[in-house]
Amino acid sequence: MKEQLEKIRQAAAQALDAVETGEALESVRVRFLGKKGELTAVLRGMGALTPEERPVVGQLANEARAYIEGKIEEKKAAVAAKEREAKLKSEVIDVTVPGRRKLAGRLHPLYQVLNEITAIFTGMGFSVAEGPDIETDYYNFEALNIPADHPARDTQDTFYINDNIILRTQTSPVQIRVMEQTKPPIRMIAPGRVFRSDAVDATHSPVFHQIEGLVIDKGITMADLKGTLEAVVKGLYGPDAKIRLRPHHFPFTEPSAEVDVSCFACGGKGCGMCKGEGWIEILGAGMVHPKVLKVGGIDPEVYSGFAFGLGLERIAMFKYGIDDLRLFFENDLRFLRQF
Repeated sequence: MKEQLEKIRQAAAQALDAVETGEALESVRVRFLGKKGELTAVLRGMGALTPEERPVVGQLANEARAYIEGKIEEKKAAVAAKEREAKLKSEVIDVTVPGRRKLAGRLHPLYQVLNEITAIFTGMGFSVAEGPDIETDYYNFEALNIPADHPARDTQDTFYINDNIILRTQTSPVQIRVMEQTKPPIRMIAPGRVFRSDAVDATHSPVFHQIEGLVIDKGITMADLKGTLEAVVKGLYGPDAKIRLRPHHFPFTEPSAEVDVSCFACGGKGCGMCKGEGWIEILGAGMVHPKVLKVGGIDPEVYSGFAFGLGLERIAMFKYGIDDLRLFFENDLRFLRQF
């Protein structure tokens, strides 16, 4: 049995010297020290020894176990260090390798145009105002000189939440709210979403964007309106762009005008984009109606002002040569990546 213990000791030492991995180390431990291991089998046979032999063999067996366990711990530390080194080598980062290109987000084309327009107006001293998308009938219609029986309401295609609450059909209600809270002089624009019950097609959408503009001060005239709009158009379409004003009617302005810009595709000579006319309609404008000034708490005998409203989608379509309004809302990356 002494010879058997010595052989087990030597065999364990040889097996441990050959170990390279944690799994192999565990296999050696089970082979010699497990419940069915070689050393355990020797200890179970000690019952056949004489009382004099048992202490001697027991001491030798314990020494063999201690030796094998010590070698296992040594090897475990060596294997762990080796595996850690191999892992570090496999996970090393080559800082000279080019990085993976991340796709950068960008502004929607509508907001690119909106930022451009906003920069033009703020450069002229205008402030930016906001108002709620859900409006009252008063601010959206009555305060703008559009009473309940006014025929203009028939053309608004309004989304009614109840008899008094609606989704705003224009950003003009913001001018009333600004007039109520601000004393003249006033120079502001109010960009935002508006809602009308329109069927979706290439030129219509139930949700679109408008930019309302308002200037109120002493001595404001149509000449100021024309000069302001010319500056905006030249900022958007270049120094050669021209505008013209055509008489029109809006309930909240008097006098009123439709504003055209010279076709930027043909320079006013006539083409398919401008339908051969040389001009493209872009917005409506006029002098603020005295009734609207009174509703806003401003004396029309002292102050005058002009207002205008332009469609953001219309401006963007002309600027980029887009022929279908739906492209702005479909979130097609092939379209958006062009801007």
